[in-house]
Amino acid sequence: MPHAANHRDSVPYWAMDFALTQEHDLIRESAYKFGQNEILPGLRERDREAKSDRATLDKMGKAGLLGLSIPAKYGGSDTDYISLGIACEELERADTSARVVMSVHSGLHCMTILQWGTEEQKQRWLPKLASGEHVGAFGLTEPNAGSDAANITTTAVKDGDHYVVNGSKTWISLADYADQFLVITKLSGSSAKAPYAAFIVDRNTAGFSSRALHGKLGVRAGNTGEIFFQDMRVPADCLLGKEGDGFKVAMSALDHGRYTVASGSVGIITACLDACVPYANDRKVGGEPIGKKQLVQQMIASMVQGREIGRLLYYKVGWMKNTGQRHTRECSLAKWTNCAAAFDAANKAVEIHGAYGYIDEFPVERYFRNSRGAMIYEGTHEIHTLMQAEYELGYRSDKPLAHMLPTYPFEG
Repeated sequence: MPHAANHRDSVPYWAMDFALTQEHDLIRESAYKFGQNEILPGLRERDREAKSDRATLDKMGKAGLLGLSIPAKYGGSDTDYISLGIACEELERADTSARVVMSVHSGLHCMTILQWGTEEQKQRWLPKLASGEHVGAFGLTEPNAGSDAANITTTAVKDGDHYVVNGSKTWISLADYADQFLVITKLSGSSAKAPYAAFIVDRNTAGFSSRALHGKLGVRAGNTGEIFFQDMRVPADCLLGKEGDGFKVAMSALDHGRYTVASGSVGIITACLDACVPYANDRKVGGEPIGKKQLVQQMIASMVQGREIGRLLYYKVGWMKNTGQRHTRECSLAKWTNCAAAFDAANKAVEIHGAYGYIDEFPVERYFRNSRGAMIYEGTHEIHTLMQAEYELGYRSDKPLAHMLPTYPFEG
């Protein structure tokens, strides 16, 4: 049976170019230094106490990280989409909580506005987001709607030049800190064929509230919570796309978020190697470094394999974004593969450290806890398994979208 035809623009795979530029190298160095100098100091204590630091967001804004991959005409850095992936990799090398900021602010929020917003909406929202004056987040998951996102129950009802929104969202990163949220709702009383809509919601809107979630296994230094809407009146000009576009907006947002998770996962693998290589060389058993033991070498080699494959996968997705190609299948593959490789690397890192891997004197137990979450959010391991099988079997195909990200280099 022939494979179903998947839409691709006219850029052939043989034209792929993953050559990194001097700008990419500078972004990698800058993001790495930010992680080492601004994220790591005091991290063990914040992780122990499950304390997030709101000041980190301001620092990321001042460092220019929150404006990556936003065109200069909207106040951004005018860097390409691979740059965003590189920054996520280096930030997660320090801690997942820093990469999560990039995922929800830059990936899920800013890039979706860039893709779906009108020119007026882009001019209104993106400059403050690019500078870090405002921080954005994303609201899709509900208590009874996770992987089955079509079953959301948060409603929006048109009332004159406003929509009245009621409902709640859960597992929202930056719930207590974000200034605005991209919220997916079900339309009530609308004539649209698909009963969904996407709105940009300001946290200062009457009827909005948030509450932090506690007791997380990982990403303890990051803020996660619930957001609530009670008769919240949202202006009609905050509708992103049209009535009926909400589910498509949500799915394209997930493409951007999954890209940042996939690239960040490579950072966890690198961090595991950062911790394990010196430990394996220093720790002696029977008078020789444990790095001389073949089973330890096997674990180190597996991490290297995951890092190199992971980078190539997210570089490919970044290239597809740069050239304006639909990339849902490739992004799913990168997220699925890289998150599993990161968890495997963290598990091996704990093993290499032995009993010391089970205490927070060393960072590998944090990598283990943090990497497990990424196999759940932005599409579970099982969801991506099914997606890849359905693509290959011809049961699923990508169709061209009316709204695509602007290609790089950006014009204007």
